Amino acid sequence: MGTPTREQYVYLAKLAEQAERYEEMVKFMDSLVTSSTPATELTVEERNLLSVAYKNVIGSLRAAWRIISSIEQKEEGRKNEEHVSLVKDYRSKVESELSDVCGSILKLLDSHLVPSATAGESKVFYLKMKGDYYRYLAEFKVGDERKAAAENTMLSYKAAQVISNLDLLYNPFFFLRLNRIHQVIK
Repeated sequence: MGTPTREQYVYLAKLAEQAERYEEMVKFMDSLVTSSTPATELTVEERNLLSVAYKNVIGSLRAAWRIISSIEQKEEGRKNEEHVSLVKDYRSKVESELSDVCGSILKLLDSHLVPSATAGESKVFYLKMKGDYYRYLAEFKVGDERKAAAENTMLSYKAAQVISNLDLLYNPFFFLRLNRIHQVIK
């Protein structure tokens, strides 16, 4: 079999989801996104599959990081330096994986997904997603990296909000509702 078609990537992603193999689901969706040149906009179904894949991978890593950090604090409280050292190393490994996953989706968002989004709804979805993954980075990064991640979180959420507000403003039903509200107020 050669390179799978778009439909085959979607099917494989759904298959991986059913089998709870989310890392593979991410790979299938990444391949779907990067296989089309120039980048094409994802359907709602494809967009949701991508989101589910990354959310499950990052969710388990974030949970692991919180548990390990909690154990680290307990070991520090017990003054068990040998265990503290082991836990710090392990936490660092999980942080590296978190950084890789966040970096992967953020790169995909910047290089393919946001630029190819034509519908306001899609742009808002991707910018919110971008804000979420920067927020996940801010949860464990320190110093300037934390500050940069937090700033990028806010910039992404604000950009999503602006587009959302513009969509609302240019929606013809918005003006109809605004006229009705104005008539009621008179």
